[in-house]
Order: sequence, then C-alpha cells, then structure tokens
Amino acid sequence: MKILVTGASGNVGIYVVKELLKLGEAVVAAGTNRQKLDQLFGSNVTTVAFDFTRPETYKNALMGVDRIFLMRPPHLGKPEDLYPFIEATQKYPIKLVAFLSLMGIEKNTIPPHYKIEKFIESAGIPFAHIRPGFFMQNISGIHALEISDKDIIFIPGGKSRTSFIDAADIGLASATILHDPDQFKNTVHTISGPEALDYFQVADVLSKLTNRKITYVKPGLLKYRNYYIKNRGLDKNYVNVTVMLYIMTRLGTAKTITNEFFKLTGKNPQTFEDFVRANIGAFMKGNDN
Repeated sequence: MKILVTGASGNVGIYVVKELLKLGEAVVAAGTNRQKLDQLFGSNVTTVAFDFTRPETYKNALMGVDRIFLMRPPHLGKPEDLYPFIEATQKYPIKLVAFLSLMGIEKNTIPPHYKIEKFIESAGIPFAHIRPGFFMQNISGIHALEISDKDIIFIPGGKSRTSFIDAADIGLASATILHDPDQFKNTVHTISGPEALDYFQVADVLSKLTNRKITYVKPGLLKYRNYYIKNRGLDKNYVNVTVMLYIMTRLGTAKTITNEFFKLTGKNPQTFEDFVRANIGAFMKGNDN
C-alpha cells in the first residue's frame, strides 16, 4: 500500500516525501500542479493532480493508499474546506491520517486547525496530530523580503518567544509516524526546535551571519495585515490566518520546547543559527524573494 502526501511540493511536504522514500515507502505525491511534482520527484513517486475544493480529484489520490499526510493549504482559511476530503477517506482502508496541525492549538479554537483535528477524530479515522512550532522557513521564505531589501524583520510577534523548527525536521518526524501507523494510532505530537527565541534574538542571529544590522521593528497586528495585503499583495484569507497565529504567539503558545522530536527520531532538532547559516542566500541583498 502507498502513502498519500498532500501539499507535496510545499515546505514540509517535500521533506515528508523524501524521508518516506528513505524508509522504503511507496508514495503518492499530490498537489494542484502535477508538472511541478513530476519535476521535483521524477519517477520516484506516483504524482496526482489533487485539489481539496475539487472532489472529482479525490478518487485517483486515494486509490491504493492506506496512510495520509494531511496539511491545510495556506489559502484555504475555512476548516470546512477540508471536510469533504476527510469524509471521502472513510471509504478507504486508511490506517492513519497524520495531520499537520499547530503548536498550542488545543488551547485555541480560532485557527482552522482546531476544528480540523476535531473533525478527523469525530469521523472515527485513526489519527496522529502533529503540532509543530513555527517553521524556520517562514523567516527564509515569506518574511525574507523585508530582511534582504530593508534590513528589518516585519513580523507582529511583539516580545513573544517562538521555538522555531526546521521544516526538514517536521518532515522526518511525520515520516517516522506514518511509517509505523499501529504504534502511533490516535496520538498527538508537539514538536519544537531546541530553543525559544524572541524576534530581537532572531535579528541578532541574522545580523551576525549577514554582517548587516538587521532590526526587529515590532509592527502591530493591523499594520502588518494592511502591509501584507496592500503592499505585498497577498491573499486576504491567508493573511488573516497568519494574524490569528501571531495573536496566539503573543499569548505565549509558540514558546514551548519539547523533546518529542528526539523521542520520535533519536536526533536533535536543528538550531535557528545553523538553519540561517545553511540558507544564508535567502537573506542577502539582491535576493529575489
């Protein structure tokens, strides 16, 4: 049987696929752009065109599958957008749905991840909720433009601390769980990096490794929202979800440090400084984000 990886071309999905292949698993890589998937993975996986909003794509994705890595696409802000697919999985012999959730979601019902977790559970599907901290790739990806162009970090995190985790580590943990569905049936895993940093400390690390003065400007939530919608031109629903996540961060839900990654993999998670060093090009002047 095969493992379906939704969002296979995304920050985490790419690593889930790679780690599953290392474990000898047969993988179905799913996404809206099949050509991109073919370019990423070649003949190592089966690729399928898949869209949560198009139920006609479900059958090809689920055929011959007994485990699923499920992640909510960033542009789908409503939990209900995933419900039809979750219901469709009930028709197949699914041993485990590993859902990429969010650290601290058990204490916050506002972001969509909470209701998705509960819907999976109520559907009676064997589950493993994976609750990581914020991705380090958020800094090197969506937020890198202001760092490389303006020498500022424009994130509404206030004075809060975040236990950032590398998406590669999330991929390894997720693959480990999917590889042994019986052991991890109906479990929850909060995984973090090895340290909790505030954004002033993030700025210090970036300043040190780029040899430039990077400043955390600590924007307010509304200023951040308006800038990312009007100046960056990002989808309003996506930005609204990120605002909710930063509200949670300000409440202290992102600072937890756990040893769950080590318990799952026997390895230590990557530090933020090592991540920046390995991805330094994303922060340099002239980088085209």
